[in-house]
Parts: sequence; C-alpha cells; structure tokens
Amino acid sequence: MASLMGSLYIGVSGLQASQNALNTTAHNMANMDTEGYTRQQVELGTRPYITTEKDFRTVAWKQTGLGVAYDNCKQVRSVFLDQSYRQESGREAFYDVSVTTLEEIEDQLQELHGNEFAESMNNLWVAVQEMSKNPTSAVNQSMMITRANEFVTRAKSVYEGLTNYQDNMDNTVSQIVERINKIGDRIKELNLEIVKIESGHQEHANDFRDERNQLLDELGKLGRISYYEDVFGNVLVQFEGTQFVTTDHVNHMACDNTLPADKGGSPVNYNTPYWIFAAKQEYNDVKEEWEIADIRGAKVFDLSQPVATSMNTDIGQLRSTLLARGDHHATYHDITDDATGNYYNTNISQSVIMNVEAEFDQMVKNMCTAINEVYRNAGSNPVTLGEVEGKTSDYDLFMVMNDEDCLNYDIDEKHLAGENKTGYVVTNIMVNPLYLEQPTAMKFLLEDGSEDNETIENLKKAFTTAEYVINPNVATQTDFLGYYNMLVSQVANSGDVYKGIKSNQELTVTAVQNARDQIVGVSSDEELEFMIMFQNAFNASSRYMNVVSEMLEHLVTQL
Repeated sequence: MASLMGSLYIGVSGLQASQNALNTTAHNMANMDTEGYTRQQVELGTRPYITTEKDFRTVAWKQTGLGVAYDNCKQVRSVFLDQSYRQESGREAFYDVSVTTLEEIEDQLQELHGNEFAESMNNLWVAVQEMSKNPTSAVNQSMMITRANEFVTRAKSVYEGLTNYQDNMDNTVSQIVERINKIGDRIKELNLEIVKIESGHQEHANDFRDERNQLLDELGKLGRISYYEDVFGNVLVQFEGTQFVTTDHVNHMACDNTLPADKGGSPVNYNTPYWIFAAKQEYNDVKEEWEIADIRGAKVFDLSQPVATSMNTDIGQLRSTLLARGDHHATYHDITDDATGNYYNTNISQSVIMNVEAEFDQMVKNMCTAINEVYRNAGSNPVTLGEVEGKTSDYDLFMVMNDEDCLNYDIDEKHLAGENKTGYVVTNIMVNPLYLEQPTAMKFLLEDGSEDNETIENLKKAFTTAEYVINPNVATQTDFLGYYNMLVSQVANSGDVYKGIKSNQELTVTAVQNARDQIVGVSSDEELEFMIMFQNAFNASSRYMNVVSEMLEHLVTQL
C-alpha cells in the first residue's frame, strides 16, 4: 500500500514537470516576435533515490525513485556570438557616423538652396572673362562686383552650414553620454533584481536577463565594452577600458564645455566626455561646493590615437562623433602658416569636418588675396576715392571685416590664442564698400586714357595659374576651380572608402546576427515539437496516476 502511495507522488512529479515545460514552450511561442527575447529551454532531472538495501555483492543497490525534477529553465545563448555581435555592431556604428558626416559635407559643398557653390565660382570667372573683352564697360564692372559679392555670400553660407552641423554633432555628444549613463543605471538595477530572484535558486529571471542583454547590445554600439558575469548573476561592465558598472555602483560620465584647453577642455567649449570620479575637483568657497577643476586625466577617450581596427579604436558611435566633430571651427590657419606657408596642424587630420573647413577656408583666402594683389598692383587706381585715405590696401576688392579679430584657440605653442589675427577667414571677409557703392570706381583706364589690359590679364592669370595645394600632404598644384573640384573629389573618395568599409561591416554584423538568431531565436516548428512531446508526457503521467489510483481503489474495496 505504501509503495502505491509513493507511486502516486511519482506521477504528480511527472504532471508538474510536464506542465512547467508546457508553460515554458507556450512562453517561447508567445514571444516569438518580441525584440530581444531569448529562447528558453527546460532542463529535467531525477529526484533523489531512496535506498532500501545496500549489497556490494550485487550490481545495483535496491533503490526506489521519487520521480522527475524540473531542474532549470535556462536561456539559450552563445557568449562568443554575443561578444562578437557587440564589437562588430560598434564598429559598424563608428563608420556609419563617418558616412553620414561625409554625406552632409557633400550636400553643403555641392548644393545650397538648389544651387551648387561651384556656380558662384564659375560666375566670378565668367565675369573676369567678360571684363577682358571690354574692361571699361560699366555693365561688366558692375557684374564683376555683383559676382564677387555673390561669391562671398555663398562661401559664408557653406562655411556656416559646416559649422552648424559641427555644433549639432556637439549636441549629439551630450545626448550619447546621457544615454550611456542611463544604460549603466538600468543595468545596475537589473543586476539587483536578477540577484534577488535567483539567490533562492527557485527560478531564473530570464526576462530581466533579456532586457539586460538588449542594453549591452545598445551599449556596444555606443562604445568599446567588455564585461563578465560573476557567480551571483551580476554583470560587471567596462567602457573604453574603465570600470563602468560594478556590483553596487555606476561610474557616471559627464560633458565639460567650460574648462579651457590647458585644463582638458576644448578650445571653443565643445562637450568633452570625462569620468566624474577621475576628475580633479576643487572647493569653491563662494558657492560652497566642489567643482571640476581639471579633466586632463579623466577623459573617456584619447583621440590622439590613430584609427585602426587592430587597436580597436574604430568602435562606437561616441568616439566617431567626437572625431568627426573635432574641437573647434577650423580655418586656413590650421593648414598653413603665413610665414612659412607649409604649416599643418595634425590635430585636425582625423576630423572630417575640420579638414574640409580648413581647406575650404584656405581656398577662399587664396582667392581673395590673389585678386587683391592684382587690384593693388593695377596700373589704374579708382578715380573716385570718396573717404578712402589713399593706402594701397584701400583699393582691395575684398576686405577684412574686423582687422582686430584674433584666433580664440591655440594652434600650437608658436601659435597661441589671441596672438594671431584671423585675417581673410570666410567669416571675416567682405567686398570693399567702395565698390559696392560705386561698382565703376575702378575704371581700368591708364593715365593716357587707354584700357588697362595688363591688369585684366593678371586677373585672368590669378584664376588659371596652378600654384595652390589643397593641404601640405598633397603635392599636386592646381588653380582655383581645380582646387574646389579636388576638394569635392577628396570628400567623395573618402565617402566611397567609408561606405565600402561600412558595407562590409554590415555584412559581418548580419552574419553574426544570423548565427546568433539561430541560437537565441524561437522556431515555431521546434517549439511545436516540444509542445507535442511534453503534452504526451503529461498524458502519460496522467494515465499512470489513473492506473495507480484504480489499483489502490481495488485493494481498499477488496480488503
């Protein structure tokens, strides 16, 4: 009788185990299309045996089984594929930012309210050619001034578009840092929930683990991460080599946009990500609070490192955004030194926008100075000077709007902030008001009344002489129109390279993702097979209990 009662318990364990397995299968089916869901798998085992007799002379002891045990409901994941996916998706995000930035630069350079910037350059060149046909024509002279003013206006618009996009990227930096901090906080919260649920070894917090894995996937796109799970179920995360999430704490990042460059900030107060715990702080007696005083040893990234896959410095949206943005609005001063003509600021070499800004600004500066040189050496000077004092520079076609304006950032130790005048940068030039008021002020007439054809020829040579290089690393010399075409081609070529890298990276990410989905994804056919199997096991346990119940009933009624 006692043996039959125990047999009932065995049947009950089979019913419970089959029911739990069916619930897990149904849970998988219900979340088949849920993003981030990981397939769960049931592990069944045997309950401890009751040993009734030990006889070492026999093959086996006399034991009685207690049924099946529902041991575990585990997630089916691959640690290797998870790590590969998070690294490769981070690399894809890095090059995606580069491609997007180059596409924006192409739009700014080639299209401006439906018109190419090159059109304004061509129009100015056409005006010079028309002048050569009849230099004394008031119509041709007026057209020359109009086209010059149009060129300056469009050049400023293009440069402003580049700097505005640069500023927008700076806002993106702060948003990414804020999101990273939120992800870290949520991972810490999930760690606590998972440890609390799993500490009693009663169940597994698989849904919380799914959310945590999704957050790690997202974090991997934002930067280079490494992580591991301790014996208690906590995931400890490092971001860019620094401990980010610990068992009970999150080391937050912050963005500084107030400290000067010698304290770790950027020259134009761009957001610089740093670790709060590692920054140097000083007590402010006036505000009666601690303030960040220096972040040079607390920066999240060392952007002086070359971008290389072998060094894993091409991973993460945040690093790519910082590199593309740069740390200031670049000008021709970052490419050439007025004294030597061959200076090159390598700090801008890794920033796509800063390179284009500097090269574009250099082109405009070269055009303005070359045309001004022709006007200064003209055999004919303006007949109507108005309030002009008679200086040679007063006859320039292009003028500096604010001659006292100085650079607000250090280029290097020899080019300090505030000590170098900006000069003919795009934002600081204008057409001489003398010619705007009197387009025919430069008569292009010699003292004997003949046309000043020599000045016109020199003006044409200024446009056609190939003596300019786009930057000191390029040896090919070109003229003004060729310079701009070379600038656009350089951007387009870089865009093609980055698009190729991104395309290959997308294939890699897709391959890893597909391999991972084969493991973590839910297959309806497979789950239906499990459902049939566990349903049959449930039915078998039920029939087993019915048989035992009938036997007990028979014994009781007969006795």
